[in-house]
Amino acid sequence: MQELKLKQASVALGVPPKDLQNFVQSGVVRPRRRGLLCYFDRKTLVSARVAFYLKDSLGTSTRYLSRFTMAVASLKGFPSQPPETVCLRSRSGDERPVSILVPLRLLVEELDERIPMAQRTKDLPRGRKRPGWRRELTTALREAAADLEGLSASEAARAIRASRRERKAELTVVAEAVEATT
Repeated sequence: MQELKLKQASVALGVPPKDLQNFVQSGVVRPRRRGLLCYFDRKTLVSARVAFYLKDSLGTSTRYLSRFTMAVASLKGFPSQPPETVCLRSRSGDERPVSILVPLRLLVEELDERIPMAQRTKDLPRGRKRPGWRRELTTALREAAADLEGLSASEAARAIRASRRERKAELTVVAEAVEATT
């Protein structure tokens, strides 16, 4: 896999570029840098995916997110042969340890589905557009319109609502009883 720039990586992760940039600036994600540009390889993308999963699920601070992502990235076989689930444990002082289960293989599979879409995304600088951009945009819109031919507005709205319902993830807390052994 070739390395992706920040905007392309944000498409692969399904997050706004500014959120990914904030993670890079705070040290949660550490992509390879060359000058002012950041390049995301597969390992960095998976680490970022785990960090966004934890942030969306728990709302943890960047300090904890960076420690959690470094711990996951240090796993054997990461990210080529990820385990099904990863258990992260954190303890602070005299407090009881906190355990978090992360469905790592599922996150990697979702990321793998989105990477081809990101590689087709052009990472253009802000400001002046390059020559021919209107023609390319018009062509892309015509191709998309051809794919939607015969689809009514109500069917399209129904499909969009169904897709949004599937994306919403509810936070579920499960308590599991464990027998104490001495």
